[in-house]
Amino acid sequence: QVQLEESGGGLVQAGGSLRLSCAASEHPFSTLTMAWFRQAPGQQREFVAAIALNSGGTYVANSVQDRFTISRDGAKNTMYLQMNRLKFEDSAVYYCAARQGAELHPTPHMYGYWGQGTQVTVST
Repeated sequence: QVQLEESGGGLVQAGGSLRLSCAASEHPFSTLTMAWFRQAPGQQREFVAAIALNSGGTYVANSVQDRFTISRDGAKNTMYLQMNRLKFEDSAVYYCAARQGAELHPTPHMYGYWGQGTQVTVST
């Protein structure tokens, strides 16, 4: 079992920045991949970025790759999402997810562990 705890969401003006964090609990897996998804009201859950905790390999959605950066602190089992030049359309609940293994999947059903989500609201 892996427990995930997100933090760092909030209200920010368009053009501003936020950094999200997700800490994973101790786990029995030799490799763990963590990812960020987001979901706006009435929309499907959308992939944002993923990172392999062991290798640091990353995969970032094309829609945000020029503004968002994913990183990790492997020793702390923690993942970060630095979001810059935020837009109104970035407003959503951001979910942290994790899966055993090193494959960077962009689809929600490949992740078996989920956090509660943190709200990001970008005002115009």
